[in-house]
Amino acid sequence: MPRRNVLKIPCIALALVIATNVFLAFYTKRTLQKLIWGDLQKQLHLPLSEWNRTVIERLSHLEVDLQNLKESMKLAMKQEENVDNTVERVKYEEHPVQKTLKVKASETKEHKPKEILFPDSQLFRQWGEDLSEAQQKKAEDLFQEFGYNVYLSNQLPLNRTIPDTRDSRCLQKTYSSQLPSLGVILIFMNEALSIIQRAITSIINRTPTQLLKEIILVDDFSSNGELKAHLDEKIKLYNQKYPGLLKIIRHTKRKGLAQARNTGREVATADVIAILDAHVEVNVGWAEPILARIQEDRTVIVSPVFDNINFDTFELDKYALAVDGFNWKLWCRYDPLPEAWFDLHDVTAPIKSPSIMGILAANRIFLGEIGSLDGGMLVYGGENVELSLRVWQCGGRVEVLPCSRIAHLERNHKPYALDLSVALKRNALRVAEIWMDEYKHMVYLAWNIPIQNSGIDFGDISSRMALRKKLKCKTFDWYLKNVYPSLKPIHNIVGYGRMKNTLDENLCLDQELVSGKTLIMFYCCKRSLQNVYYHLTGELYVGPLIAEANIDDHCLTDPGDGEKPTLEPCSKAAQNRLHIYWDFKPGRAVMNRATKRCLEMKKDTLGTYVPVLQNCTTQAWTIQYTMQNWGQTNIQ
Repeated sequence: MPRRNVLKIPCIALALVIATNVFLAFYTKRTLQKLIWGDLQKQLHLPLSEWNRTVIERLSHLEVDLQNLKESMKLAMKQEENVDNTVERVKYEEHPVQKTLKVKASETKEHKPKEILFPDSQLFRQWGEDLSEAQQKKAEDLFQEFGYNVYLSNQLPLNRTIPDTRDSRCLQKTYSSQLPSLGVILIFMNEALSIIQRAITSIINRTPTQLLKEIILVDDFSSNGELKAHLDEKIKLYNQKYPGLLKIIRHTKRKGLAQARNTGREVATADVIAILDAHVEVNVGWAEPILARIQEDRTVIVSPVFDNINFDTFELDKYALAVDGFNWKLWCRYDPLPEAWFDLHDVTAPIKSPSIMGILAANRIFLGEIGSLDGGMLVYGGENVELSLRVWQCGGRVEVLPCSRIAHLERNHKPYALDLSVALKRNALRVAEIWMDEYKHMVYLAWNIPIQNSGIDFGDISSRMALRKKLKCKTFDWYLKNVYPSLKPIHNIVGYGRMKNTLDENLCLDQELVSGKTLIMFYCCKRSLQNVYYHLTGELYVGPLIAEANIDDHCLTDPGDGEKPTLEPCSKAAQNRLHIYWDFKPGRAVMNRATKRCLEMKKDTLGTYVPVLQNCTTQAWTIQYTMQNWGQTNIQ
């Protein structure tokens, strides 16, 4: 076996161990294990080359999760400066989950397991210690099939109580007795039956009868047998008690999330529709703020505030108020509350939001007028950003309503789509081409895709472009300036992608995982820590493209002494007059403009290549894609 393949394993393992130890200070053991190890040990029997590939893929997922966790930490720190309502664990006495656990403990006392069958399963980190071996097996099988604890869900009451997580001032608000009618659309595909029933029950129990006109279930071609005749029987029972309330629409082939939502909207007849996932539990008073706000302004698309139902224990975490945003990959995320909202001194006031997270409510007719959801979006991902851009650019607005709260069940994994990146990438390019004008290149850069001849078919967009023209929509430049100024596009990048030294083209420049400040050489793969962005002005970013107002990208820096290059926050480095400007052309040296030293690589005492700064020799570098002044986009 080549020596490079042997070296790759300890490097990856070392990175994982270091990442685990460092982030243990910030995250629970349960969270870290979910991010890093998962089912990795089950894969150790693979051949070394295959295990090696698997670990690299795991690192790619880890990288995304750590980036999301970093963003969540930054959000929490900002929120703490402005508001006391930070994320807290909701505790309450004799919650149905705890009651069920107590009952289960007494029932299985005499059947204590002889063996822990699944010590590495995420399901049994905080739950299930008293289950018999047969019960463990059943619970684990259901967990792998659905991604959450169906075994526990099947034992919890459908009408269980969850804590009211609203601010107390929400309870003081009053609403008109003449609110619009509400239709609720529940989208599902291979959901557990008890989960769907609990969603339905919560909607019926926590929505005023005179307001709730219909509940429409849309089945996007489930294969789960209990969602056929068994679900139909449950719907009949509901309709016996609430005549005509429930209806179900079944797709005869898989159409994806956006088209499933469109199916529900087309069938609905209520004034206002709330489009929800089927794995939710609405909270008390959730509907009235939605209906009142849309009654005031039919062009507003609103989102409730999410709380989290843990996938294993079904306990509820209260989430802090936040607005819904996205990065240049169009990954959705939570952003800090705007200062303008704090200036209102009203914690019940609607919050202007750049985007929605997925669950939404809208005036049914208005949503149809602006084109509903884009049915050309496939599978999952990006449809929320597409709708948000269209609403803002075409005369509407998006808001989060603090007094409307919905508990959303967290999945540990999505069993129906093990790799969503293909659909996410494809959908992101579709959104960029339709709505982002001269800024669409930022999406290509963030995903590390060639702008010319990307090889990705994002579908026919002619009808959506015609819709944009018909609605006389504003530009994306207007959106950035008036709605989402924290996204900062870059126009002077001339080279991007993975960067290699001609000494060994199996290695790429890479941002070390833990601190993010160390430049390393690592075996080339598709993780975004290996993305490099060279500016015409001389900066050289290493790592995922951020390009935002309040978070810095990392610039390659010559500290002036020593041979180790560093990665420094770009704005801070510029303020401190560090050496962050480089001369580079593909196939040539990378030379610092101030120190005249070159970025090169040499072998350390272990025989591994490391990046160094030294007097220039004949070493040269290539970069994956070039553009603008460097000529046509091409692959090196």
